[in-house]
Amino acid sequence: MRLSLDLLKTRHREARLFQTCLQTGQALVIDNTNPTAPDRARYIETARAAGFRLSCYYFEARLEDCLRRNALRPSAEQVPAAGLYATFHRLQPPDFSEGFSTIYTVRLDDRAGFTVEAWPLLEVEP
Repeated sequence: MRLSLDLLKTRHREARLFQTCLQTGQALVIDNTNPTAPDRARYIETARAAGFRLSCYYFEARLEDCLRRNALRPSAEQVPAAGLYATFHRLQPPDFSEGFSTIYTVRLDDRAGFTVEAWPLLEVEP
């Protein structure tokens, strides 16, 4: 199940569908921009308590790429540039301490596609 504010339009609808997925054990994807750990925590804590295993896909993008891709969208679907700047500056990369089982980095490649790599684990000093 794909949960997206773009599709559902309100946090209330999103929360109701999220709870239904958790109660029924329905696999789901949160398809929203959640730039900070507190933004992500609203989903993580509840999903882990319901026994879900959590994977994070961190889209690592440069601001200029975001602005360029946004400009290619139909004008009615474009995000105001101020919103892109604000979100970019709030962006906090994910961390395993947030409760993720796996984290992947997603990057644009030179063919307008994406590459996906497992998040590097930090080496522990002896």
